[in-house]
Amino acid sequence: MVNKDFKISRRSFLKWSAAVAGSTTLVGCMPITSGVGAEPAVAQAGNRHLNAETKPSICWHNCGGRCQIKAQVKDGVVLSFVTDNEGPDTPDNLQARACLKGRSQRQRLYHPDRLKYPMKRVGERGAGQWEKISWEEALDTTASELKRIINQYGNESVYFIYASGVGGAFNQSYMGGASGRLLNALGGYLSFYGNYSQANYMYAIPYMFGAGYGGSSPTSFLDAKLIVMFGDNPACTRVGGLNSTYYLKLAKQNGTKIIVIDPRHSDTVGTFADQWIPIRPTTDAALVAGLAYVILTEELHDQAFLDKYCIGFDEEHMPEGVPAGNSYKSYLMGVSDGQPKTPEWASEITGVPVETIKQLAREIAGAKPCFVLQGRGVQRHANGEFQALSIPLLALMTGNMGKLGANPGMHEGFTSVKMGAYPAGSNPIQAKVSFFMFTDAIEKGGNHTKENGGLQGADRLQHGIKFIWNYGGNALINQHSDTGRTAELLKDTTKCEFILGIENFMTPSMEYADIILPDITQFEQEDIVTRALGQGLALYGQKLVDPLYECKGVYEICTELAKRLGVLDKFDEGKSQEQYLRECVAVAQEAHPDFPSFEEFRKKGIYKTKPKKVIAYQAFVEDPENNPLQTPSGKVEIFSKALYDMNNPERIPAVPKYVAVAEGPKGALKDKYPLQCIGHHSKRRVHSTFDNLPWMEEAEPQKLWLNPQDAAEREIEDDDTVRIFNDRGTVKVKVKVTPRLIPGVCSLPQGAWYTPDDKGVDIRGCINTLTTWDPTALAWGNPQHTNLVQVEKA
Repeated sequence: MVNKDFKISRRSFLKWSAAVAGSTTLVGCMPITSGVGAEPAVAQAGNRHLNAETKPSICWHNCGGRCQIKAQVKDGVVLSFVTDNEGPDTPDNLQARACLKGRSQRQRLYHPDRLKYPMKRVGERGAGQWEKISWEEALDTTASELKRIINQYGNESVYFIYASGVGGAFNQSYMGGASGRLLNALGGYLSFYGNYSQANYMYAIPYMFGAGYGGSSPTSFLDAKLIVMFGDNPACTRVGGLNSTYYLKLAKQNGTKIIVIDPRHSDTVGTFADQWIPIRPTTDAALVAGLAYVILTEELHDQAFLDKYCIGFDEEHMPEGVPAGNSYKSYLMGVSDGQPKTPEWASEITGVPVETIKQLAREIAGAKPCFVLQGRGVQRHANGEFQALSIPLLALMTGNMGKLGANPGMHEGFTSVKMGAYPAGSNPIQAKVSFFMFTDAIEKGGNHTKENGGLQGADRLQHGIKFIWNYGGNALINQHSDTGRTAELLKDTTKCEFILGIENFMTPSMEYADIILPDITQFEQEDIVTRALGQGLALYGQKLVDPLYECKGVYEICTELAKRLGVLDKFDEGKSQEQYLRECVAVAQEAHPDFPSFEEFRKKGIYKTKPKKVIAYQAFVEDPENNPLQTPSGKVEIFSKALYDMNNPERIPAVPKYVAVAEGPKGALKDKYPLQCIGHHSKRRVHSTFDNLPWMEEAEPQKLWLNPQDAAEREIEDDDTVRIFNDRGTVKVKVKVTPRLIPGVCSLPQGAWYTPDDKGVDIRGCINTLTTWDPTALAWGNPQHTNLVQVEKA
């Protein structure tokens, strides 16, 4: 039940009513479908709105872009959003143009489903039964529960859960900001390592290169003769930066050939690729091994480069004390397992034709320079660490590293804008759980350890997670694996005893909170965001409107909690939000001599560095003695002694082998669940953000992608409603029958809001209804693209 006895002033009522043009303004929380028609008529009222003031604002969500949006504001109401249009738009001054999501932000600000006042749960978690309460009661209850749990179980029982919906310099949902400062003032909290985007890559790549990043920037695409992209789709995700596709365009115009390896014919394939090579999910390392075999046996490799800069490629360059037969070359030639990694072997696993493998190997070896690039989807598999580690072999074997136009098979590199941040302080608690293992830390309690859960900084948790602080995040349920199992765990209040939610909307994760506090958006306050890739970018977002309804910002919330918890003296430095933002800008001014004054930055709302061509590992390649890598040997470690010493060669090999997985193309469940199901990123969402906006549903309705061959076998036609299921759950959603996906594979765009019916069947299209809690072997990371399913007509 929701108490709708909600009083507002006449002035506020008239202003908000004008903004939402007759939508259901005063409802506390409603189904997401109620947003249809929520875009106010007033937004279409003017031609750039007579007498409206233009104010700079920001998209602060976890996107690859971080673009500028500008609001047209009149009489305290946002009439519309436009984007960066400051000219001239030239290669040295590219506009930070917003995508369809940024341009739809007005629907988010004035959505009728905005959380409007504090609420407490009055039924079972997830049952959707709520009661409106005062801010005093909400804060008193939260403070009381937080104090009780710390006193009873200790600070490590308080978990600041992974979240990425808020990304400002002052406001931060990713383990920092006011939330982190308050919890640190109370004695600390259980934190996490890794993230859903690239946990397996970031954990594994340092074993080879000594650090997690290091790729060349998109600005150097046009200097390559060949670009080979493994599972990268910047046309939708913008993960290479807001203008990475512009540099692909320049490369194409410059005669660079672009090849994309992906199970889907993505927007990037359709727009830029000269060749699409479809591949079965989880098999990229097998393809790399087949390519490497051709390059090696046809003597197309750069042996001098491998000898000088790498260890572990062949038996002559191995660490001391390792038995013969463990080098990558021995793996390729079948010395270690009796199976040479021929194109025929690779083709049978990957589905890529033998002649295509040979052609691609020869092209990579012959292109100088060659830009070998991997996207984030390749590593989001059950064998993700070794998918990520395999792709650099193609660059290393051909000497495509440290040169303009080359890239060592890693993510894109970047140029950054150094900006200050709100001081969260230091966390006294050393224990960290893998972001993906928080459910394990709830379920196992004091039995969550290093060995069985990947715990860092401690041997075991004393009591497990008892309190969850969830600010601006939907990973509690929606973005985490196996939603059904997670929901059942969270319903048990004897395990995790209290969950605090601070949000703008009643997301699926908020349905499992005990107290919900309505947050303000970036448009109801001031903040700064930065983005660092080929071109550094800093954006200032002005306050556009007063906070709506009873919403409060997280800084105000934490200040009030600090008072109740007796740590106000540790939390409050007596500074305003503007003073903190001025300090952030001062850091940028010191680092960048041309950075404007605070007043100028605030007025214009944007600062851009000149595009720069970042060449990965240039200093190392030019002078390896004086610029060693941070690996034990100082070189690129194709063979890792650290991985070898883990003594788990089947799941954690010392060289980047192909590791077959239980739910791969040859998995034991293939007869029962014959389709591999992945979850691609859609242009309509930033993860789960924007899923409830009607413009986004119109732009790209949530549908399962299915190949016509698989559809015909099941008598399924385009736009039919289908059931997608495995032992973990069932999803019911419409289908998109398309040849843009290979047979044997289906794809359900990730991020749709989990909406179970009374039988537990998700009716919105949340892929995590089908995914598993089982972590990857090395990183304890997420394998959310590795799923076997069946699809039937509903």
